[in-house]
Amino acid sequence: MIRPNHTRFEDLPRELAVFPLGGALLLPWGRLPLNIFEPRYLTMIMDCLKTGRVFGMIQPDSDKTPPNKTGDDKIIMESEPTLYSVGCAGRVSSFEETEDGRLLIMLKGLARFRVLKEVEGQSGYRRLQVSYDEFKADMETPAKVIINRDKLLTYLKPYLEGHNIPVSFDVIRGLSDNTLVTSLCMICPFDPREKQALLEAVDMNARATALTMLLQMGVFDAGGSADGPKQ
Repeated sequence: MIRPNHTRFEDLPRELAVFPLGGALLLPWGRLPLNIFEPRYLTMIMDCLKTGRVFGMIQPDSDKTPPNKTGDDKIIMESEPTLYSVGCAGRVSSFEETEDGRLLIMLKGLARFRVLKEVEGQSGYRRLQVSYDEFKADMETPAKVIINRDKLLTYLKPYLEGHNIPVSFDVIRGLSDNTLVTSLCMICPFDPREKQALLEAVDMNARATALTMLLQMGVFDAGGSADGPKQ
């Protein structure tokens, strides 16, 4: 049984309710705020609150999902979208119910999982049989990441400005390297394939390198220099 404020590796559920959401990235040790309003996911959260508070975030794989057919001016859904093979389990650390029936939750990232197979869903939401074995280190205190912080921040400022994302750089400068990398991977509006690449990075150093590269590419695509932001 999962203790109220702690989840051990061996406590992680091997059959996991999942919330498929493109572009939403949860990483181990990260915190993801979610606004839940769709009935089946409201039910999923309430079920999870009764049974350990753990569910998984996973992205639909648009490259493998057949396009919807159209007919009589309406979209015909063939089936649920295909999912990527790796997601991340998280624990609901806090929640609030709004007057209009939504749930505002904070999800704390625990460990990545690999999908083994999809099992029968429940109340309209999907459930997967998963394995965490190759990601056991996710729940250990992460080793210190080695990043070129000056280079990362050089690209971060014009990238965020180009996407109209307000961020306090005084706050950013006060974050540890590990927290900075995890937070930026989650909040930056990379496309789903880029988000998935960050999720599946072999370790924090590889993730930091990929993050810096994506920021650099974003600045370059917006008209900046490949070697530095446009003056």
